Amino acid sequence: MSRSFLGLGSNEGDPIRQIESVLVELPERGVPVVRVSSLYRTEPVSGPPQAWYQNAVAEVAFEGEPLSLLRVCRSIESLHGRKHAERNAPRTLDLDILLFGDRILDTPELTIPHPRFRERRFVLVPMAEIAPDVEDPVSGLTVRELLSRCPDRSAVL
Repeated sequence: MSRSFLGLGSNEGDPIRQIESVLVELPERGVPVVRVSSLYRTEPVSGPPQAWYQNAVAEVAFEGEPLSLLRVCRSIESLHGRKHAERNAPRTLDLDILLFGDRILDTPELTIPHPRFRERRFVLVPMAEIAPDVEDPVSGLTVRELLSRCPDRSAVL
């Protein structure tokens, strides 16, 4: 079973309810939730003008392969009305695999660790709350160290 981390985000519909719902739906689909960060109100980092997000990070225990976890995440996003249209566009729900144990993967479908998690405060702040000493398998730095070096200065409240 891998110690994996998912980024959870939403800024359309009822973002808090969307994220709370995911925490029920993941275990129903074979993805036990081990712990969850607080919910953070976060400033959009890029993309078109849009509402602020609600973001959290969940540690999950998963017994399958990374692409299987990705399929579960995409299925849940679809149930919540997620459209994969424009990059960084507003969304009802966004589930990103941030880390999958110490695995490194780079395929057309999935890159692990998430390619931009090291430069996003809206990911690093909640992740540091629940797993500050987890190491990024690429850089060897802990989440705490990545946060202290993060160039992103967007608001995470």
